[in-house]
Amino acid sequence: MLTSREELDAELGEAARAWLDAALAEAADDAARPPTAADDATRSEAAADGAARSGAAADASRTAASPYASPSWELRYAAAGRHCGQRHADSVRSLLLVEARAPLASVTRLYDQGTAAERRAVLLTLHLLDLGDTALPLVEDALRANDTRLVAAAVGPYAADHLAPHAWRHAVLKCLFTEVPVAAVARLADRALGDTELARMLTDFAAERTAAGRPVPEDLRTALALTAPAGHPAPPTAAPAPTEES
Repeated sequence: MLTSREELDAELGEAARAWLDAALAEAADDAARPPTAADDATRSEAAADGAARSGAAADASRTAASPYASPSWELRYAAAGRHCGQRHADSVRSLLLVEARAPLASVTRLYDQGTAAERRAVLLTLHLLDLGDTALPLVEDALRANDTRLVAAAVGPYAADHLAPHAWRHAVLKCLFTEVPVAAVARLADRALGDTELARMLTDFAAERTAAGRPVPEDLRTALALTAPAGHPAPPTAAPAPTEES
């Protein structure tokens, strides 16, 4: 959960607050700087990388770093945990992204070159940035991962706003496969309402688990109940698997 600047100021020590003040000032300065030809080039590079992720090259190795120097606030982004503590790192990094009005090139670079924690902060902040659907390749990449921290961050408000129905349904199933609580899925009730295809997928998944003698997760029942049209009962899940005694 992200905390506000006011909450951070109340919890950080004097040195950490001073570091954060300087970092945010650098981010604000970069946001106010007119774009240059180098910025245009890195934006084009990020867009091309996003297109590659969405196509056959999506699972290829990471794109090499841009030849252009990164803004100083991006270096601060990586150092947030050291200066403000790991407990506050997500919130500090999110504030930096917002203050810098981070463009796609920066967001992509920080995600590609970052640790799992740095990637998570990017995913948690996407909905606060003016990126439209251009950052979807980052969400799609996170949903292919087995790191549950990334999966949980990937199904936040940005995914709720921009993931196409087919991809969003598979994101819900990914949460069930990896035991990420469906409570992490932003706007689950809104998007699941009346979604008969999601209901079918969940029912099939429940039947597969029952046939294998495995329990049906309670989260699956929760998600399935949300697919019922308003005023209608949820479709039933598969019956419990028989035991040897039965």
